[in-house]
Amino acid sequence: MKKKDLLKNLKICCEALQDKKAEDLSLLYFGETSPLTDCFVIATGMSDPHLKALRDNVEKSLKDNKVEIFAKDRYHPGGWLIIDAIEFVVHLFSREKRDHFALEDLWKDAARIDPESL
Repeated sequence: MKKKDLLKNLKICCEALQDKKAEDLSLLYFGETSPLTDCFVIATGMSDPHLKALRDNVEKSLKDNKVEIFAKDRYHPGGWLIIDAIEFVVHLFSREKRDHFALEDLWKDAARIDPESL
């Protein structure tokens, strides 16, 4: 996927998250340094129902824009939901799980993309 197309799809995803009031939206860009994906989209939800609403809205927006979803978590309480759109992976966390897994710290060398710049 071209970076231009990736940025367009990231914008679709971020707008879907912002529409449902996701908190602390963060994008980590790996480019060619990761064989798995180009980018992580990380956001926080305030409760399990909020996480499910975030996930459902992202899925709908991606499908409406013909962005392929490779895999997704079925809903289950636990504070962490994932959507794999191949070129990017969406991680939706409760505050507790986000602090525990600290993906931004784990991938501290990844470039950051400002969601507002998309």
